[in-house]
Amino acid sequence: MKIPKVFISYSHDSLEHKKWVLELAIRMRNNGIDALIDQWELQPGDDLPHFMETQLANSDSVLMICSDKYVKKANEGTGGVGYEKMIITSNLLSNIDSNKIIPIIRQSGTHIVPTFLKTKIYIDFSIDDHYEFSFDELLRTIHNSPLLKKPEIGNNPFKDNINTPELKAHDGVLNLMKVVVKYFESSSMDYVGYDLIRKEINISRIMLDMLISEAISLGYLFQSSQTKSIYLKEKGKIYALNNKLV
Repeated sequence: MKIPKVFISYSHDSLEHKKWVLELAIRMRNNGIDALIDQWELQPGDDLPHFMETQLANSDSVLMICSDKYVKKANEGTGGVGYEKMIITSNLLSNIDSNKIIPIIRQSGTHIVPTFLKTKIYIDFSIDDHYEFSFDELLRTIHNSPLLKKPEIGNNPFKDNINTPELKAHDGVLNLMKVVVKYFESSSMDYVGYDLIRKEINISRIMLDMLISEAISLGYLFQSSQTKSIYLKEKGKIYALNNKLV
């Protein structure tokens, strides 16, 4: 599995703020994220603009720690923060995807982001008592593991004839019936071989046996106890017509 690389952009507001960012980065690394900050990536004499350009381009996500001073520098276009803003909002690096920018609110009593980020949803780290909740949200965002997942869409309850509700079987039986009807239609024989069905439907023997048992209980199929061959019953033929399998 690919380890997500995350560049953390912030302003050096104070020693306390630098320490907060450093601890955030360390904790992210301890939770499977390759977090990058200047505090351990740069040495005296290194090229700061080149570092910014490289990290913004190569990272999977970019955290922008929106303290009051950070927002001011970004809006005014000053310092390293201003340079990073210029990179993102210009065509200097065409391969930067703006969707990977995640604003992080670290303010007192306000929730302000730089003007060029005002349309983006942020994660609020401004309340220390809510830190764990915010950190969990950040981890889930970066690892693409949302707390709430969109449920699958169920079947239309009005699709089938309301007078024959038994015709609405679950998808496994429907797939089984498609195979049985396919070979019944293409052959002059009244039965379909068990092994042929298993090969066609490509599921485990146990699962196939369960589906056959369900179809038999619904009155669609009959299975020979000696040869295990499958026969299509009259009710199964009606099912095939109602579900447009022929």
